[in-house]
Amino acid sequence: MALPKWKKPEKGAVRASFRTRAFHAGGYSLAAAAVVIAIAVVVNLVAGALPASWTRIDLTDTGLYSLSSQTQQIVSGLEDEVTVYWIVQDGYEDAALEQLLARYEGLSDRLTVEARDPLVYPSFAQQYTSETLYNNSLIVACGDRSRYISYYDIYVTDYSSYYTTGTTSTEFAGEGELTAAINYVTSDDLPRVYTLTGHGESGLPAELEGAVEDDNLELAELSLLTQEGVPEDADALLIYSPQSDLSSGEAEMILTYLQGGGKLLLVTDYTDADMPNLMGLMEEYGASLADGIVIEGDSSHYLQGYSYYLLPDVSTHAITSPISEGGYYVLMPIAQGIQVADELRDGLTVNQLLTTSDQAYAKPDGYGITTYDKEEGDIDGPFALGVAISEEVEDGETGIVWLTTSQMFSSSDPWTAASANTDLFLNALGWMCEQEDAVSIRAKSLSTEYLTVPASSASTWSLILVAAVPLAFLACGAYVTVTRRKR
Repeated sequence: MALPKWKKPEKGAVRASFRTRAFHAGGYSLAAAAVVIAIAVVVNLVAGALPASWTRIDLTDTGLYSLSSQTQQIVSGLEDEVTVYWIVQDGYEDAALEQLLARYEGLSDRLTVEARDPLVYPSFAQQYTSETLYNNSLIVACGDRSRYISYYDIYVTDYSSYYTTGTTSTEFAGEGELTAAINYVTSDDLPRVYTLTGHGESGLPAELEGAVEDDNLELAELSLLTQEGVPEDADALLIYSPQSDLSSGEAEMILTYLQGGGKLLLVTDYTDADMPNLMGLMEEYGASLADGIVIEGDSSHYLQGYSYYLLPDVSTHAITSPISEGGYYVLMPIAQGIQVADELRDGLTVNQLLTTSDQAYAKPDGYGITTYDKEEGDIDGPFALGVAISEEVEDGETGIVWLTTSQMFSSSDPWTAASANTDLFLNALGWMCEQEDAVSIRAKSLSTEYLTVPASSASTWSLILVAAVPLAFLACGAYVTVTRRKR
């Protein structure tokens, strides 16, 4: 079959086609589409320039990507230029860390985040740290000061329950580490805390020492046997679990330091050794030690099954208020009681931070007790387990915090590790060093919570979604079809 011959369009037909209604409608649609695309591009460009806190909503239960008021205050108030170097290989960026850094960068134009690929810049980090370098670690720098934050300080895994339950838990500590590092590199003078040596003192647990350093406090050892007194640059003195008494000369030097407005954090443990000089120093400030180990008679004030694992009441004070307001607990195993003098000299105040119930009692036999039940000869409570002492003096204000067990800071005990004991220790140092606003941001849990639906509910919802809903749509469709045909 022959194909039809092509005919030349009539004169004016092409021009007329541009005037048709179809052409006009198509032109309007094309113009509208172009406008919509242009608006979308502009909106995306504007959104990309906005801070991450404005464009990314944190829907996690633990507020994983939300920044605390402390962070917002410190970062938004920066006066110096701070650079956060993100040590990460291209293509291996951690998503949570990336969001966190974007939110920090959005808080201040004085904070800059720069990625450094260790394969491209192999020797870059050596100018800041000699520690082992891990992918997705951070280096915070400001002027001549810097701090390295390891990836394993950002993601902290707790193995304390692994050998009992076979499980571990991981927390995201990125905000606390990064804010503390920024605060450190922008601080001119850091408070110095001297730890007393020479009396069998226990060393601070590694985790506690690291927390103190993260709180931007400098630790230095002090032996009063080679000094004429507590150094003038001491913001606070720490005596941690001494096993023998101070000499009379040391006690006198510490008393002179306190009378001049000094600060002391004392952590003691039950021991059979007599310490008349140390105890005499504390009696000078209205506090004395009850003999023996405290046993709690009220089941709501101790860990289930362990009446010597005490859960004290937490009073209102600058040191303890953040703990009580946050709903955290303090756990004190094998503690001693503190008794406050009935009469105190003018200007001397003793605040009981942690207290037992009225049903508590102390067993004078100490580690030699044969029963936890109350017996004749036991000392009736209630007791203070921690006190904060203050006194106005000519050169300022004396400050003393006394806690009666160092086992509350044991990192090997899963119960104490999960408590707010470390926060209490840091808050006490912060109060004494006049750093009540020191960084104290808790890590955020990464544990996954699963939605468990009972079998009966699952069957019901399956029936509704698989059968009832489709049948309802079919019925509606049939009704609409029949109605239209009748018209």
